[in-house]
Amino acid sequence: MTPLYPEPLVFVDLETTGANATHDRITEIGIVQLDAGGARAWSSLVNPGIPIPSFIQSLTGINDEMVAGAPSFAELAEEVLLKLEGRVFVAHNARFDYGFLKNEFRRVGLSLRARVLCTVKLSRKLYPNEYKHNLDSLVARHGLKIEGERHRALTDAELLLQFLQAAHGDHPAEQIHAAIAELTRQPTLPAGLDPALLDEMPETPGVYLFYGDDDTPLYVGKSNNIRKRVLSHFASDHKAHKEMQLAQLVRRIDWRPSAGDFGALLLETRLVKELQPVYNTRLRATRELCAWVLEPGEEGLLQPRLAGLDELEVGDDAAYVFGPFRSKREANKLLDKLADGLNLCRQVLRLEPRAGKGSRACFGVQIGRCKGACIGKEAPGVHNARLLAALAKHRFASWPYPGPIGIPEGDAWAPQLHVIDSWRYLGAIHDPSELPELLLATRPGFDIDSYKLIQTELKRRGGQVKLL
Repeated sequence: MTPLYPEPLVFVDLETTGANATHDRITEIGIVQLDAGGARAWSSLVNPGIPIPSFIQSLTGINDEMVAGAPSFAELAEEVLLKLEGRVFVAHNARFDYGFLKNEFRRVGLSLRARVLCTVKLSRKLYPNEYKHNLDSLVARHGLKIEGERHRALTDAELLLQFLQAAHGDHPAEQIHAAIAELTRQPTLPAGLDPALLDEMPETPGVYLFYGDDDTPLYVGKSNNIRKRVLSHFASDHKAHKEMQLAQLVRRIDWRPSAGDFGALLLETRLVKELQPVYNTRLRATRELCAWVLEPGEEGLLQPRLAGLDELEVGDDAAYVFGPFRSKREANKLLDKLADGLNLCRQVLRLEPRAGKGSRACFGVQIGRCKGACIGKEAPGVHNARLLAALAKHRFASWPYPGPIGIPEGDAWAPQLHVIDSWRYLGAIHDPSELPELLLATRPGFDIDSYKLIQTELKRRGGQVKLL
């Protein structure tokens, strides 16, 4: 038993080359063990085997020269694992540190399994009226003593121990123990799923995928917290039949992290169309995408022609193109509604055939629902203007850039650049060196859902993008 909790604890902090546990590597490990024998500190620089980005060097003070002679993680792995095993793993934004260590151990053939306590969540639970819970805020709020350089692994690990000690000064031990027990309680997964998934799922934005028997895609979902959302599907208090059925059928879970919500939405849209999961009814591939094209007809009257998107050069001048629509039915429904609501001529709009011999007047003229463009009573220019005004908000937006653009997302630790050209989402890159290959790859077809997402994001950003 420790003075702070009935079980042994280990406070952990890492410094890394970036935020992606798959691509980046650890540069420093700081560990403070706490048990009945007291507190013991250990730390080591780690040679990551890859260059440390300049902004990471500025943040942590750790540069390539410092780690050049340091041991690799493989050389430290067994020693580090011994220090972690059998203890509650405590870290700030714990899934970050735990995920990095899990990946590093996996690379050398070792496995880490531990109950994980996030001190961000513990601070929120114990101090619900406080707005900020980052480590700098905890230092200021609780008067924690920084002994060493901030943003160095051992310094930050020791601050976590100080925070737990400070919390014991503010709250009864029973309340803290109950909070830790609740935060470290392991949720359950359906039978047949690997329990190790509980450790591996990230608490980051992204997309998750459920597969059934024979690896059949069942469902693609999006969340700002992949782990939390996936586990919610398996909660014992299912309220929806779909959730219960899905939980019974899932045999495998996969996920794709993203730098933020925009990337997650684009990825979800693409994967649903590619995989056609059984339980996704939205965002399915649409084969009837079409648009109205206004063309000069008799006597200069603009008349609509329904064109498939494959007939159009998406991104070219779209002054007289309106849409896109998911189907001919949807396109005709809009035109029909505009004709009835604005007394536009149904003959001119090609919603009804030309009148027979002896009369050019449409039926609308006879019942007072047409202003007479069909018989010259309404000037062509006036009818054209009214039709264009009615369709204005449905105008197919021209691509406003001379070529492809990049929309950045994420922070300095996990940057992504979403590459888009002519409303088509080409993909995301983490490094500029990846751009040429992406631009040369086969272009995806036009997708109406991505088009709308990109339009919304460009408006939100006020058009501030990176020209590529």
